[in-house]
Amino acid sequence: MKEEYFKWYSPNLNRDIEMLVFGHAGYPVILFPTSMGSYHENKDMGLIESAKWYLEQGLIQIFCPDSIDKDSFYNKNIHPVHRIENHVKYDKMICHEIVERVKNNTPSGKVAMAGCSFGGYHAANFAFRHPGYVSHLFSMSGAFNIKSFMDGFHNDDVFYNSPEDYLYGLDDHELWNMDIVLGTSNWDICFDANLKLSKVLSDRNIHHWLDIRQDRKHDWPVWKEMFPHYLSRIRFF
Repeated sequence: MKEEYFKWYSPNLNRDIEMLVFGHAGYPVILFPTSMGSYHENKDMGLIESAKWYLEQGLIQIFCPDSIDKDSFYNKNIHPVHRIENHVKYDKMICHEIVERVKNNTPSGKVAMAGCSFGGYHAANFAFRHPGYVSHLFSMSGAFNIKSFMDGFHNDDVFYNSPEDYLYGLDDHELWNMDIVLGTSNWDICFDANLKLSKVLSDRNIHHWLDIRQDRKHDWPVWKEMFPHYLSRIRFF
């Protein structure tokens, strides 16, 4: 299984960013880490290994960028306006420095987005904000409400990065073309968050699969079951 390390200066973030890329060819999958996780977390925790067959067959390539959660949502030392501003810069980095460079690796000109826990938020938020770039969304135990990070502060950037809010006003037809999976379990600490987002999608008649596993905790073992299952939904050819 091919593995490559990349480090570059991000003009959007005004700092260096690191990323691991797995696989030698195939459909691009952008895989986010969990809360404040690093670019190597998904490898360290075995999620990449769970997708080994797809990688070795050249069906997918997985791109694991670093997060900047410590400088955005989780940075209590700066004002909330700067927290959300830093997240917006991260979104631009993902879009312009990664997605736009790899989306044409497939005839569809799109990528798949995936992530576990708060990585599920990053995957979902990017997919819903940029549906023209995303064919598949695989959120595993995602948490989608960012208001708790904002200490009561609210502006347009907060609104347009809160899927539960802005999805009601979106009319991009690409949303209705996206394959959306919300993976959770009845023991998941984010179970209610997934039910709520599923209702929002249902209210908009956006087709999706709310996959509820039974008696599983919010942890890597169930995500390692979900990830290869969801990857099988991609049309590779």
